[in-house]
Amino acid sequence: MGFNLAAFSSFFNLRTIGKCYKSVITTAMDPNIYALVLDTLNRATSQDTEVLKPAEKKLQEWEVEPGFYSVLLNVLSNHSIDGNVRWLAVMCFKNGVDRYWRKNAPNAITEEEKIKLRQGLLTTSILSEPVAQIATQLAVLISKIARLDCPTSWPDLVPELMGALKAPQPLVQHRSLLIFHHVVKALASKRLVGDRRTFQELTNTVYSFILTLWHENTEVFLRHIQEGAATELITEHLEKALLCLRILRKLTVFGFKKAHESQDAMAFLNVVFDRAKTSLECRKLLKGRGIYPLELCEKFIIHLTKVALGVLCAQPFSYVPLIRPSLEFALYYCFTEQGMALIYERFTIQCLNIVKGILQCVEYKPPKGMDQVKEPLTLQAHQVKMEVLDANTLCHMCRHLVSHYFLLSADDLALWDAEPESFATDEAGESWKYSLRPCTEALFMELFQFRNVLAPELVRLLATLQTQQISPDDLPGILKKDAVYNAVGLAAFDLYDDVDFDEWFTNVLSQELKIKDNNYRIIRRRVCQLIGQWCGVRASQSLRPAMYASLLEPLSRADEDAAVKLAAAEALRSTIDDFNFDVEQFAPFAPHAIAALYELLVESEECDTKMHVLHVVSYVMERCGARVARGGGAGALFAYLPQLWAHAAQAAHNMLRAAALAALVHLLKALGECPPNIRPWILSVVNESTKLTEPAHVYLLEDALELWLAVLETSQAADPATLQLAENLYPILEQSSEHLRIVVYIMQAYTLLCPEEFLSGPGGKCMALLEDMLSDMRTEGVITVLKMAEICISVTFPERNAFLGVKVIWPILIRVIHCLLEGDDLPMVLSVQLCVVSRVILLSTDLFYKAIQEASNGVAEYDSDPAKVLTRFLHVWTEKMNLVTQVERWKVVGLGLAALLTTQNATVLQRFPAILLNLAEVLNDVMKAEDNGAYIDGLLAPPGSRPASPLEGRGGAARWGEAGGGAGDTPHELRRRNLVATHPAHTIDLRAVTHHQLETLKNQVGPETFERLVQSTDQETLQQIREYIPL
Repeated sequence: MGFNLAAFSSFFNLRTIGKCYKSVITTAMDPNIYALVLDTLNRATSQDTEVLKPAEKKLQEWEVEPGFYSVLLNVLSNHSIDGNVRWLAVMCFKNGVDRYWRKNAPNAITEEEKIKLRQGLLTTSILSEPVAQIATQLAVLISKIARLDCPTSWPDLVPELMGALKAPQPLVQHRSLLIFHHVVKALASKRLVGDRRTFQELTNTVYSFILTLWHENTEVFLRHIQEGAATELITEHLEKALLCLRILRKLTVFGFKKAHESQDAMAFLNVVFDRAKTSLECRKLLKGRGIYPLELCEKFIIHLTKVALGVLCAQPFSYVPLIRPSLEFALYYCFTEQGMALIYERFTIQCLNIVKGILQCVEYKPPKGMDQVKEPLTLQAHQVKMEVLDANTLCHMCRHLVSHYFLLSADDLALWDAEPESFATDEAGESWKYSLRPCTEALFMELFQFRNVLAPELVRLLATLQTQQISPDDLPGILKKDAVYNAVGLAAFDLYDDVDFDEWFTNVLSQELKIKDNNYRIIRRRVCQLIGQWCGVRASQSLRPAMYASLLEPLSRADEDAAVKLAAAEALRSTIDDFNFDVEQFAPFAPHAIAALYELLVESEECDTKMHVLHVVSYVMERCGARVARGGGAGALFAYLPQLWAHAAQAAHNMLRAAALAALVHLLKALGECPPNIRPWILSVVNESTKLTEPAHVYLLEDALELWLAVLETSQAADPATLQLAENLYPILEQSSEHLRIVVYIMQAYTLLCPEEFLSGPGGKCMALLEDMLSDMRTEGVITVLKMAEICISVTFPERNAFLGVKVIWPILIRVIHCLLEGDDLPMVLSVQLCVVSRVILLSTDLFYKAIQEASNGVAEYDSDPAKVLTRFLHVWTEKMNLVTQVERWKVVGLGLAALLTTQNATVLQRFPAILLNLAEVLNDVMKAEDNGAYIDGLLAPPGSRPASPLEGRGGAARWGEAGGGAGDTPHELRRRNLVATHPAHTIDLRAVTHHQLETLKNQVGPETFERLVQSTDQETLQQIREYIPL
């Protein structure tokens, strides 16, 4: 087992092991080093953590040492060493390949060592590995190298494996097949054009040989089963046949451009279903011969169906010759008594998915006009499909799906009794690939593309039920009714013209909900689901109140089954989520619904169930939360959520915690305020969920940011805890721009709530970071940041800190000036840029000129001359100003230009004609004529009015209403309205300001100079200006 580490102490000082290792291992395989590594591997398999941890650390250190993987290869090649040690060696080797095999990887394995490793991985000791688990890991290891090196750097891999497959030793042949399977799997996963071409060349080289090997081993294992041979003999050839089949599957699906043009490929595909039939017969004979051979045989059959599904999905035209045999195969085994006696669940799922795949395949659906078919195989596929699936066959399939596959089984009912919440949880996503019930339901819905044939059949089944009185004691009858109801719910959209849901609900379904017998819980649950499925299809508006009442009855019944309650809750969510949902109609039921959902939330035991119920709560609160909140329905939920949060945290169920955060958002928005008694807990939850040092932030961050924003929007004032929370913003922004929009909204809310405290602290740091991120942002992100900057200089600060906003956005302002000098930004960006500059000018022209001076530093194109920079800046401004489309922004930009007129700057006066032209255009847009013919500024706020809609970030002109806040306004909404009310576009008369500035300019420069400036302007501009201002 190698040397003990203590024996090495006389030769090696432990502090210099790394140095000695590096110097020796690169030259030759030193036995001392081999023994040292082996001893460390032994220690790393120890159960004693004090021995294990140092050994693991040493192995990690050696990963980057040259020659380490050569030692590992020698260890795992020695079959006399303990299996656990060799397994650890191969795992270390495999991890090293992942990290250090690529040429450009840090501490990459040298090319010289790679050559030796590749040679050593195909030796007899590797190809005759006796331990199956180690052999599998070796195969995966070799496949990882092959994906990177084959065939360029490892051209001998496939030829050597092909040679080993012809070896007389069964073990060598098996291990070679196992390795080749993983190599083919790895190479087939490459998707670049060149790699696919290489894989096709590989396929052409090996396909015939592997196909022959598969035929031979399949024939042998089938014969052995039929003759009752020894289990070991059957297993040996069955394992090889399965590996060959797996290889053939990848080669067939990915190794041909058109598999139907390959004689070998079609020869293989044409026997797939015959082999499956024979294997199913043999499977019966294997029962009682042990679990492993039976499992292997079942895997073999499943992989035959996977071959068919793979070709159907990847190369549908190559599958056309197989449509008829595959449909007939599936119909026999899944829809006849004789066939069903031979099958098992996983096989049934595969067969039904093949039928579904054929029905779904777009390539098999010709356009309405047959003369438009460009691909003959499309027409051929459609014809075969219609021949096999005639009306009688379709009706038989429909009846069989409903009467057999849709029936709740004894196992289903046992699960319902034992764990009703688990039973009620719907399987979602792609569960139809692996679970029988979702699979059969998906096929049933796909069959309804033959609506004209199946709708009358399903209506007939439903009508037959309505004429029968099913006793609560008649469980088979109840199960049959449940199956039919399930089918009618799934096909709701296709039965629109065939089922009068209003009448059915009123006369039958609503009455069945009142039957409280235990067996009838099956029907009560299904009726709830039917309401959810049909509410958006054909349920009249007048029926809605009765539907709500019917759903709330089982939902609020104390002794009702949990699965029924959960079905009622989900159906309630569907009715609320419907396009025709009327809030006023549901309002009387809302408090009752919230109370019932709260009780269900408390009663539920599983976290997944609580999560689903919380989603329904969120829907109700989102749609009609204000009414619920005013009715007092939110109080109990607020009180329960801390307990729920603690429970979810203890269970590490982060999705439930995320659902709780989302529910809190809707509750706060509905209530319009954050209750003082729960506010500290909410702030602690937000803090925990937005700290990037907390592992759970990956799941919670998005919802926590929404909750954070909701807390700020419902806050009247900022407390120390709320301000302290703002420290979490910087790391979130620093990590990535993924949450930029919501983070900036939070920053805006803070700026409106407590501008001085926020911007002088964490807000200032965030603004500096945003400026640094601007160069990497897309247009949408740039506009978001610029709007934030605009808000910073729009809010009011105490006189002692009057220009704090400008100070905070100063780096952004300098960047904006540089961007405007280029003048290449999109109009929407340029519009906000000009508005930001204009707002600064309206605050202080001195600050503007200071910014121009700072921006000119280091601008070689303009010789770092502020005058030249200002000339270019004003040129871009006056030339591009007409790109500003939002009328408020345009007016503000005009006000900025007007403010510059009296700064006694010669560069500004040089642009006087252009400035006057732009002011004339703005005046034309904002001035409106009164009935008496006089002009007034149309954007000025009417006396005693308030903004009826916020302006910032919304676009368009603000609307005005009566003074005072709206009934449903949050504190944040009121703060936004106040900001809009102080907006320069609504508080400054452009005509008056322009007139005043021109008069001031006239006094500054004198009448003669002023007249020369006026005369330098074209007459059309002067004529427009004189309509509003006397010159």
